[in-house]
Amino acid sequence: MANSVKSFQVPILKNNIYDNWSIKMKTFLGVHDVWDIVENGFSEPEKEDVLTQEQKISLKDLRKRDKKTFYLIYQALDDDGFEKISSATSAREAWEKLQTSYKGVEKVKKVRLQTLRGEFECLHMKSYESILDYFSRVVIVSKQLKRNDEKLEDVRIIEKILCSLDPKFEHIVVTIEETKDLEEMPIGQLQGSLQAYEEKHKKKQDLSEQLFKLQIKETNKEQTFLKDFRPALIPLLKI
Repeated sequence: MANSVKSFQVPILKNNIYDNWSIKMKTFLGVHDVWDIVENGFSEPEKEDVLTQEQKISLKDLRKRDKKTFYLIYQALDDDGFEKISSATSAREAWEKLQTSYKGVEKVKKVRLQTLRGEFECLHMKSYESILDYFSRVVIVSKQLKRNDEKLEDVRIIEKILCSLDPKFEHIVVTIEETKDLEEMPIGQLQGSLQAYEEKHKKKQDLSEQLFKLQIKETNKEQTFLKDFRPALIPLLKI
């Protein structure tokens, strides 16, 4: 049993994820029979010379266990975490300092995560925006969510994009949803398909504008012709 306890690795506090770490660390300290030092605390007596021999032996044991607990907590921290408890004089004080510090970080992170979730839900393509620009906006918010430990699957991002595109993409959206497996579709493939459709749509729009301008031009020519030759045509019309 002793060998198996020694083989346990100290849980490392990573990426400021305190809640998960604290649960693991409580179990780890419990296995080493020192969690009570953190939970109940330990303080030095004001006058050690008045203690009985039995109390002195108990005090020595408490000091030893407190230092052991301190050491185990140190092993679980990086330099930034160590700085947070460097002034602590007991294992309990060190634990409380970590709790106060990282709980604050967790609270800020949760608020930030809620804000980013709101931004993600409100994303919608603007009528003048290109597919490339819109994808860039979606990717930026998605990466920020993931950096704040949000589990954001690619399929969720794809579904968000498809339901928030400009109405002019309605035809291609229906086609993609009916013919593609969104669970397996890479985001890059979706972007490529939408950009290809966007280019075709733009060419058709440009062609329609050119034809419209040509019609306007021809109409103007006819109106100019009639205006210029109307005086000469009037006598002929009277015959």
